[in-house]
Amino acid sequence: MYIAMNRFTVHGGKGEEFEARWRDRESFLADVPGFIKFRLLKLDETHYSSYAEWESEADFRAWTTSDSFRKAHGQRMPEGIIAGPPNLECWEVVLDGAGE
Repeated sequence: MYIAMNRFTVHGGKGEEFEARWRDRESFLADVPGFIKFRLLKLDETHYSSYAEWESEADFRAWTTSDSFRKAHGQRMPEGIIAGPPNLECWEVVLDGAGE
């Protein structure tokens, strides 16, 4: 399994708008081969991460060159909500569950 996360810093007072933007946007992931699940994580009022699980790194990489990726990323966040571009972190899952 492979995890792709983007860390976002949101300007003060813009958290609700940031969350609404994610909630209301069209997702193009459901039918993408290898996609498992998506979550939006909140640490506090200014720090968020998007979290996507994939069957493999190859599935994630294939998605990044797909039409679905271009459509999803064409839905840009309006100016003034986030403080700069997100920071992408990709992780390979080495254990899943209680040491299984």
